Amino acid sequence: MLSTLPGGLLGGRYGAPPARVVALHGWRRNHTDWDEVVSDMAALAPDLPGFGSAPAPDTAWGAADYAEAVMPLCSEGGPVVLIGHSFGGKVAVVLAATHPQHVAALILTGVPLLRPAGEPAPRPALGHRVAKQLHRAGLLSDTRMEARRRRTGSDDYRAATGIMRDVLVRSIAEVDDGRYRRALEAVRCPVEFVWGQHDTAAVPAVAEEAAALVPTSTLTVLPGVSHMTPNEAPDALRVAIRRHL
Repeated sequence: MLSTLPGGLLGGRYGAPPARVVALHGWRRNHTDWDEVVSDMAALAPDLPGFGSAPAPDTAWGAADYAEAVMPLCSEGGPVVLIGHSFGGKVAVVLAATHPQHVAALILTGVPLLRPAGEPAPRPALGHRVAKQLHRAGLLSDTRMEARRRRTGSDDYRAATGIMRDVLVRSIAEVDDGRYRRALEAVRCPVEFVWGQHDTAAVPAVAEEAAALVPTSTLTVLPGVSHMTPNEAPDALRVAIRRHL
């Protein structure tokens, strides 16, 4: 059942308040991803703005903006176990770093926090860069530019529209500007990385590098599991959460 959560967000409330767990979903997902993980816990799982039932933000939010929107969920009854999948994990890391008093433990799964060592930052192809210049100069129509974006962009980029496309672009850029690396280094609570062995959206090498930045962290790699850990391995995530309750 969809509920109004602290701070005005909509999402799922599991168990009786106060919440001891807050769960943040991934890109193009919603709070129901967590149904099997937290159904028997006192937990909150919002639809992040722009996903599920939640309207998109007015501007292109970054992870810090999402963290501020989610923060009221973490103060209902004391520090919480905060778990984030994929995009939600980016938000969770920033929240744990900037509001440590509200986070007792942090669990991350399938989060593209860092670019794997040796992998260069993506650079648009020359043709696309030229097309953007022509579009800015008014020599390429909006319709033709959009057709090019849909032809060459990722699945997530093609599916995103309006301000959420700008949010996606900003989210990708934030990986390359080092903010998640700095945020991880600032986290002081216990951190668990729970990763799918066959995750291609955030490969296990990312988890290994991220875990090395947090001396108190642990890393569990789940054999046979890919990116959608909340759906593929809810039991493993539930065990990780319960270790900190």
